Amino acid sequence: MSRPRPATIRDVAALAGVSVGTASKALNGRGSLRAQTVARVRQAAEQLDFRPNQAARDLHGDRTYTVGMITTDTIGRFSIPLLIGAEDILGAGQVSVLLCDARDDPIRERHHLRVLLGRRVDGIIVTGRRAGTRAPIGTNLPVPVVYAFISSTDSADCSVVPDETGGIRLAADHLRHAGRSRLVHVTGPEHHHSARVRASALAGDLVAEPLFGEWSEAWGRRAAGLLLARGVDFDGVIGGNDQIARGVAETLREAGRDVPGDVAVTGFDNWDVIAEASRPSLTSIDMDLDGLGRAAAGLLLAAIDGDPRPGQHRHPARLVIRDSTL
Repeated sequence: MSRPRPATIRDVAALAGVSVGTASKALNGRGSLRAQTVARVRQAAEQLDFRPNQAARDLHGDRTYTVGMITTDTIGRFSIPLLIGAEDILGAGQVSVLLCDARDDPIRERHHLRVLLGRRVDGIIVTGRRAGTRAPIGTNLPVPVVYAFISSTDSADCSVVPDETGGIRLAADHLRHAGRSRLVHVTGPEHHHSARVRASALAGDLVAEPLFGEWSEAWGRRAAGLLLARGVDFDGVIGGNDQIARGVAETLREAGRDVPGDVAVTGFDNWDVIAEASRPSLTSIDMDLDGLGRAAAGLLLAAIDGDPRPGQHRHPARLVIRDSTL
């Protein structure tokens, strides 16, 4: 038999008919609340046998209204949209974000963690330049941690990740609805988490084995040349990212294949500087990184308020249609 879920601060607030913030203030003796409100909240907590998280209780007693973000994404391709989304949520609560670049260096990462904890941040968001999994940044930390874009290997941690399987399926279904039935897939290195996940999601949809290579336009060109040289009969290409898709589209056009007339092409990432500058412009899958950042920030605030939500949370992708499939 499964154990009942412990009551959270949100449960207490709902039963007492107040906001989460008001419930937190009532239980922690903060703010200027009516005696009746405090009594109602405490009665609800007792009724639900609510046991507040001690770290969250300590944190509420001395909030700094700062949150740390540790990233390994040096160029900011993925972390900047995440940061913008997180700030949309955190900024509304007057919470500042301190961004630290670990550059894939464990020593630098530990240094940043010590500095952030020394500054008594209220929580930490950990992100990176690629999807996949990583070891937890620490154990028994005094503040909540949420992993965004990348997932912690510890299921007890809270991670928010893009739904790459759902995203690549959107591309395949779009091509199918557009009348394309002979699909091929050109993607990045086979050892890369995203390349494997996306290729696996297309099993049964392709007329040839996926072509694994590099996350580059040059690889897209070479792969398109290989498909043509091998005489593969295809009318739709699902690119593993936008650079690959642009390379494929340009090579097809140079070989006399009309895009999208003869072959429709989709990308992934919806990197506007690539997708919109391509000729024709690329239909692509957008992982909604700013939305993912907002989701991560919301989960972090909930954890700070004593309502942690462990496990992996998948954030949906969306299809952006442009000329390469019309």
